[in-house]
Amino acid sequence: MFIKPRRLSQFEYEKAESLKNEMLKSNVIRESSSPYNFPILMVTKKDGSIRFCVDYRQLNKVTKKSKYPLTNPYSCFEKLSGSYYFSSLDLVSAYWSVPMAEEEKTAFTLRSGKYEFNVMPFGLTNAVATFCALMDKLFAGYQWDFVLCFIDNCLIFTPDDFDLHLTHLEKFSFRYKKPI
Repeated sequence: MFIKPRRLSQFEYEKAESLKNEMLKSNVIRESSSPYNFPILMVTKKDGSIRFCVDYRQLNKVTKKSKYPLTNPYSCFEKLSGSYYFSSLDLVSAYWSVPMAEEEKTAFTLRSGKYEFNVMPFGLTNAVATFCALMDKLFAGYQWDFVLCFIDNCLIFTPDDFDLHLTHLEKFSFRYKKPI
């Protein structure tokens, strides 16, 4: 499946190249010789920053959909009832924590060349289900006890005991750098 690239304004092209360079440096993408190609677009976020997106709609049409169930948000709200202490874990670019199998189907083109993802990109039809399944495995034993995950948002909650809340947080401190 090869879909020709969309035209970008000069500003969008420069921003795309800058973000591409950051992704290459971070090993998020690699150079590609894939027969696949999907167009990129630059989307302005609410805060004015620009997000690099790949339009995978055509790929998603032919992808077998995952049947992994997403957490019901109303069940989360009910579970949080009566809790007093909350800590939110900010999973920055969370999908990029999930390695991709050797896969050519995520390819996209810029003027400077063709690239594909080493990690799970945003926009794939099964990305949400894959990530939710991973989070459920990661927090198994804690999920619904004092941790709730909804897609890439994780909340640690405790009724009315701050020391217990700190104990809950310590269970995850090995995964994050402590501030200096």
